[in-house]
Amino acid sequence: MTELREYQQRAIDQLYQWFDDGGTGNPCMVLPTGSGKSHIVAALCKDVLQSWPETRVLMLTHVRELIVQNAEKMLQHWPGAPLGICSSGLRKNTLTEPITFAGIQSVRNKAKQIGHVDLIIVDECHLIGHEDAGGYRKLIGALLAVNPALRVIGLTATPYRLGHGMITDKPALFDALLEPVTIQELIHKGYLMPLRSKITKEKLSTEGIKKRAGDYVESEMQAAFDTETHNMAVVDEVISLAGDRKAWLFFCAGVNHAQHIADELNDRGIVAACLTGDTPKVERDQIIEDFKSGAIRALTNVNVLTTGFDYPDIDLIAMLRATMSPVLYVQMAGRGLRPKSHTDHCLVLDFAGVVETHGPITAVVPPNKKKPGDGEAPVKTCPACNELVHISATTCPACGAPFPPPAKPKLELRDVDIMGFRPTELVVTSWRWRQHVSRTSGKLMIAVDYYGALSDPVVTDYYPLSHEGYAGAAAAQRLAVIANHAGAVDAMQHDDMGAICAAMQRGRKPSHVHYKKDGKFYRILSLDFDVMDD
Repeated sequence: MTELREYQQRAIDQLYQWFDDGGTGNPCMVLPTGSGKSHIVAALCKDVLQSWPETRVLMLTHVRELIVQNAEKMLQHWPGAPLGICSSGLRKNTLTEPITFAGIQSVRNKAKQIGHVDLIIVDECHLIGHEDAGGYRKLIGALLAVNPALRVIGLTATPYRLGHGMITDKPALFDALLEPVTIQELIHKGYLMPLRSKITKEKLSTEGIKKRAGDYVESEMQAAFDTETHNMAVVDEVISLAGDRKAWLFFCAGVNHAQHIADELNDRGIVAACLTGDTPKVERDQIIEDFKSGAIRALTNVNVLTTGFDYPDIDLIAMLRATMSPVLYVQMAGRGLRPKSHTDHCLVLDFAGVVETHGPITAVVPPNKKKPGDGEAPVKTCPACNELVHISATTCPACGAPFPPPAKPKLELRDVDIMGFRPTELVVTSWRWRQHVSRTSGKLMIAVDYYGALSDPVVTDYYPLSHEGYAGAAAAQRLAVIANHAGAVDAMQHDDMGAICAAMQRGRKPSHVHYKKDGKFYRILSLDFDVMDD
C-alpha cells in the first residue's frame, strides 16, 4: 500500500483538527498543483470508511481524467476498496457503493438515485459557483435535502474565482481555507521542480482586445494573435530557446490558432499535434500517449490540458494566450511543476504577458469581487489646482490642466521571476514571539523574529490574526502549521495573543528559515524543523 508523504498526512490532520476545534460549514484544502491531492483523497476516504463503516462518500470532479486518477490512487491506498464510478465518458454508472467517484455532468440530476450521502469531496472545487446555481450547487442542495448533516470538503490549488473573489466570500459554499503546504516547501523538499521564465522578443499585445465577464474575448484575442507574422516569429523563437528540451506544451488563443502553430512547428521539422475540445476521445488519447512516449515533441491546445493532464516531463511551456484569470494562469504554469526524469526545471516562455499580469505563481493576487455600483466613485487630484476629479479624466474640468497618461508598469523578467523567489537561508540560533501593533491598521497582531549569526539580519514574520476575512484566516492557518511542527499545539487553544506568543516561545524553533526580501519586509518561503523533515 502507498504511504503518505508528511505534508499529505499533515493535510488530513489539519482537516480533522478543524472539525475538532468546532469548525462549522464546509472547509476547503488549498493544495498546490502536483502535491498529490488524489493521494490525500484516497487516504481520507479509507480512514473515514474504516472509522465509520456506514458512511457514504461522493467524490466529484469535472473531467474523466481526474476521475480515473482519483479511483486509481484509491485502490493503491486500499486494494479492494468498496468504490464505484459514475461517468458517461468512462461508460460506467455505479451509484450504490460506499465510495462513488463521479463526474458532475453525469450525476448533477441524479440526487434521487444517489440517495443519502454523508460526505462530498470536490476536486477543483473553485469551479463551484458562488451563487446557488449550476450543476454542483443543484446536486449538493438536493442531497442536503436528503441529509441536512451532509458536509462538503473541497480541494483546489486556486481558492478564488474571476469576478467573485475568494471561494469563502459569501454566498459561496465554503467557509474556511486550510493551507497545509506551499509551493515553496514542496520545491525545497524536491517534490516539485521550479519554473524558469525568459523575456521573449516576440510580443502578443492585448491592446484593443475587449473583455467579457472579466476576461479577454476569445474571438478578438485569436484574431489579434493568430497571424502568419506572429506565428512564424513565435515558433522560430521557441525553437531557438528550446535547445534539446523534449516535451513542449503550447497554450493558444483559439482552435485555429492552435492548429496553425502546430502546422508551423511541423513545417520546421518539430513533430507536433493539436488538441481541442472537439478532438475525438480515441484520437485525443492516442495523441497524449504519443506525446508521453516522445513520438510527438510538441502539443498545442485550447483549454484542454489545464486540469487532469499529468505528464511530469514537460520541460517547456509557451503561453500564446492572455488571460485575466489567475486560476487559468496557475493551471497553465502548473503543468511544468512536477519533477522530471531529465532536468531540474521547466522553461516558461510568456509571449502574451501573463506573468506580467499576475506575478509569480507563489504570490498570485486573488481577483476582486464584483462590487455594486452605488459606492463612491474613484477619484484623483489635479496636480495644478488640487481639484478632485474622476479617475478617468484626461484633463481637469476646473482648470483645464492635462493629466499625463498613466505609465504602464514594466516587468523585467529574470529566469526565476515566475517563481517569485531567490531564497536566502538563515541558520536559526533563536526566535522571539511577541505582540505587534500594525502601523497602517492599528490592529494587534503577532510577530516572530528569527535570529541567526551576528552578521545575519533579523528576519521577522507577521500574523494578522485580528484581521477579518482571508488575511486573518490565512494567518491563523499558517500559525497552526508552525505550532504543529514546533510541538506547541496548545498555542492555538488560546484566544489571547500574549498567551499564544508565550506558548509558541516554549516550542521548538526551526533549524533553518528560507526567505526572500520584499522591500523592507521578509517573505518566509519555508521552515525546516529537523525532527519533522522527511
